[in-house]
Amino acid sequence: MKFTSKELTPYLSARHYFGSEQRRHRERAKLSLVQLADIVNFSKSTLARVETAELMPPPELPATLDAAFGTEQYFHGLYELAKREAHPDQYRRFMDFEARAEVIEVYEPQAVPGLLQTREYARASLGCQDLPQEQIDQRVNARMSRQERLHADSPPYRWAIIDEAVLRRETGSRECTYKQLARLLEQVDTPDSRVQVMPFSAGPYPLMGGALNLLTLPDGSTVAYEEGIEIAHLYESSEAVKNWRRRYEVLRANALSLAESAVLIRKAMEDYKPCDTQPI
Repeated sequence: MKFTSKELTPYLSARHYFGSEQRRHRERAKLSLVQLADIVNFSKSTLARVETAELMPPPELPATLDAAFGTEQYFHGLYELAKREAHPDQYRRFMDFEARAEVIEVYEPQAVPGLLQTREYARASLGCQDLPQEQIDQRVNARMSRQERLHADSPPYRWAIIDEAVLRRETGSRECTYKQLARLLEQVDTPDSRVQVMPFSAGPYPLMGGALNLLTLPDGSTVAYEEGIEIAHLYESSEAVKNWRRRYEVLRANALSLAESAVLIRKAMEDYKPCDTQPI
């Protein structure tokens, strides 16, 4: 089958521009992807995905491209811009990565992670936003659709760390919160899922300011997605991901054990338990 180059969108982001410039210089040098792959010692598939902005350029690639094309530090400069920008399509890319991830590690300081939410809890948490009801319904359905993989024959392995504030904040109604915590309790220690709680007694700690997702893909690589109040950033370079990984491991080491987390969740459930509900 003849290879057909995908149309590029160079002005969508610095990452897209990097890819389009790689293709422009490659074609000007009359090199195929296979030929360039031999020169820079990267696979053809990696270079193809970089050109179409499906993949953040690996940190080692810019220097090899500059050497191959004689462009001094041109690609180095493009890479420095690309790795720092907030990509306009980053949430879609994050969803694509999550759908393929074999391991999903999450930290949430304010709400139950989306993959562990009940429909009622999702609706209550999204309902506080100033959005039309139709849009809220769409977002709830989208969030629930993300959970379909959890019921597959080979679900991704999940590890969630939440702040104790998540357990103490009533969301929706008391019944809604109780059922959500019951769902959370079920996921504390299973073959496919772990949940830890960072207690108030731990005091201040790194990552308190925003949520973090670490997604390990089938090829063994990991991407990080960090969310603040108004902005989020997707990190694909191994150097950046390593820094987020280190912070997550510190958090995991200082959170309550699985057994202690289960005890704290059960204790929090007592505050929301309907009168006719049997103890869990």
